[in-house]
Amino acid sequence: MPRILIVDDDPEIRETMASLIRRQKMEYDAVSDVADTRRQIRDETYDVVLLDVRLPDGNGLDLLPEIKQLPNAPEVVILTGRGDPDGAELAIQGGVWDYLVKPCSIKQISLSLNRALKYHSQKEKGGDLKALDLSGVVGQGAAIRACFDTVAQAASTDSSLLITGETGAGKELFARTVHANSRRADKPFVVVDCASLTDTLVESTLFGHKKGSFTGAVADRTGLVELADTGVLFLDEVGELPLTIQKALLRVLQERRFRPVGATREVTSDFRLISATNRDLEAMVQAGEFRNDLFYRLKTIPLHIPPLRERKEDIKPLAMHFVNRLCERYGTPLKGVGADFFDVLNAYAWPGNVRELANILEQAFVAADRDKTLYAMHLPPALRIAVTKAQIMTSRTGEEQAPEPEVAASSPVPTTAPAAAPLPDGPLPSFKDFKAEAEAAYLERLAEETDGDVPLMLDRSGLSRSHLYALLKKYSISV
Repeated sequence: MPRILIVDDDPEIRETMASLIRRQKMEYDAVSDVADTRRQIRDETYDVVLLDVRLPDGNGLDLLPEIKQLPNAPEVVILTGRGDPDGAELAIQGGVWDYLVKPCSIKQISLSLNRALKYHSQKEKGGDLKALDLSGVVGQGAAIRACFDTVAQAASTDSSLLITGETGAGKELFARTVHANSRRADKPFVVVDCASLTDTLVESTLFGHKKGSFTGAVADRTGLVELADTGVLFLDEVGELPLTIQKALLRVLQERRFRPVGATREVTSDFRLISATNRDLEAMVQAGEFRNDLFYRLKTIPLHIPPLRERKEDIKPLAMHFVNRLCERYGTPLKGVGADFFDVLNAYAWPGNVRELANILEQAFVAADRDKTLYAMHLPPALRIAVTKAQIMTSRTGEEQAPEPEVAASSPVPTTAPAAAPLPDGPLPSFKDFKAEAEAAYLERLAEETDGDVPLMLDRSGLSRSHLYALLKKYSISV
């Protein structure tokens, strides 16, 4: 029998949902806050969670990563009384089944609930996926584990896969991982460096040519598309393709047929297409720099690799992986790692992502020479300087300076300094503690005066949206 978890702080909503579920002869539990939800999903198994966003002790969306990591994770239907476009985007990216804004009809809720239950049941009957071969892929945080789910999905089909992410994030590694887990695993994996293709050589490089078809064609040449037959054609940095080449490539992707330069007959190639780019292809389409029809041909399955700065929890396992591999390569005993070493690594922004981390660790390994332990002093000076400067600037200016107060046109300019904020009674706290208390008090009053209206909070506070959300989460303030 299906089991549903109702999460809402409004007792009337909880009872309405409970009545709906009882009529369908299903079991349910009902809770009213984030803490109780955590306990329930830890101790019980559910098929669907009906989840409110604004809860007394936090934001329901913060629970999504935890729910998705559960064995046989339940489907999530968001029920919120205040729709927020950015919140909806976060929820859908987090894998929710549906996003409903209250008030909504019982019929609409019932329809969404039953569809989610049907999907969950079919997913269960599908059986467990085979264990993924994740050789070389290191990470344990929620962000990278979500990528593993997409890898499993992509490996089970032959659909086109578009991998996006910053330079050095590991796009080709994930492409090869998908290939290694697919039915084409023992077939060719052919890389096309799109940034190096030129108008004059593109047809010859991709499609091949016959001897004598042009000056310099001294022998037949097999093109990369034909070499990928039965395997994978990997278009690396596909965003660098000139428009003229995009047009030439589009028909091949649609028909899987092409004619080598100088040939009289067309050749077929049964390849699986995987593409990767560090550019925003949607923005390029809008700017007329990338063909819309090619873009949709590429992105049947999208996979975004988050930058390393957004998954700091993976830095330590990645570092240990690279250090152990270096020890093995050079035949040296395994090295220990000092705590200050990881402190510096975690404080760095990693613009070059995992590739930069691997390079930095090799420099530290060489600098350590015969030392048995890696310390922060072994890291390159440029990295240590960057981290130290950033820490000094942060301590001086704080995370973000508050904007200067605006003076209305009709208001006189004050001639005296504004009154200082009142200090608490008793011993004076540290500046850090006082600042935190002041921030929390400001945000609570801001949320109260705006009734949790996020656009109005942004307008009144002058904060950026990302900084506002970060502060609300930091002080557990629900909106």
